[in-house]
Amino acid sequence: MKYLKSSLLAASLIFSQGAFAHSDEYLDTQTAPHGGQLRMVQQYHYELVVKAGEVSVYITDHAGKKFDTRGATGTATLLSGKSKASMQLTPAGDNQMKGSGKFELAPDMKVVVSIALAGQPALQGRFTPMQKAPSAASTAHPGQK
Repeated sequence: MKYLKSSLLAASLIFSQGAFAHSDEYLDTQTAPHGGQLRMVQQYHYELVVKAGEVSVYITDHAGKKFDTRGATGTATLLSGKSKASMQLTPAGDNQMKGSGKFELAPDMKVVVSIALAGQPALQGRFTPMQKAPSAASTAHPGQK
């Protein structure tokens, strides 16, 4: 009985410590619905899609359910080398926030996205959208191929 209580306590501690959260490394191995980069931002998944002069962020919950972006506000700050660009993100239908501006696509690009859904505080996600995700083979556990 003592062993059972200890096991249950250990299991509850493990699951209460974010067992359902995904790391950036794990999300980089996943195929995003719009071909972008995924990040876990508290209870949401943000998917960043960067194209020449345009930034889109799609917001879903952990299970992939779309979150309505009506009434949301946001910004995207793009950093690359010595250049920095900022743009406003506005709702663009369904679960999308979108902005446009002048910036250069570069391999070392970093993007900081801050979005406040209607009636909620702003949440921030950090992305490296131009870096290639590791292959499945390189993320395998030692001894696996």
